[in-house]
Amino acid sequence: MDKINLSEKLSQFSEYWSPKTVAQLNHYDIMVVKVKDEFVWHKHDDTDDFFLVLKGRLTIQLRDRDIHLEPGELFIVPRGVEHRPVATEEVHLLLIEPTGTPNTGDEKTAAPRQTI
Repeated sequence: MDKINLSEKLSQFSEYWSPKTVAQLNHYDIMVVKVKDEFVWHKHDDTDDFFLVLKGRLTIQLRDRDIHLEPGELFIVPRGVEHRPVATEEVHLLLIEPTGTPNTGDEKTAAPRQTI
């Protein structure tokens, strides 16, 4: 058991929209991810979607409104709600999801899970 430095973990990769698991807590993955531009519209039928902005500014588009997040702010998209994260510049996020949850809501199109 060691402490985890999120900045150090984020420095280990450069690809976007590919979450990296840095720890597990009660069958939940604690992940960091770098994002830029638009992700796909998607939803998670079985779980809420947690976003915490570490660096940059993120917009989470919902079908009826946009949520704008600054560093230190978080938003939880309720299960079953369609959403699309958008970042005009590189954003660093902390995500918390049940282990194995596909980032697109569909295993066929999801980024492979990696632990760093």
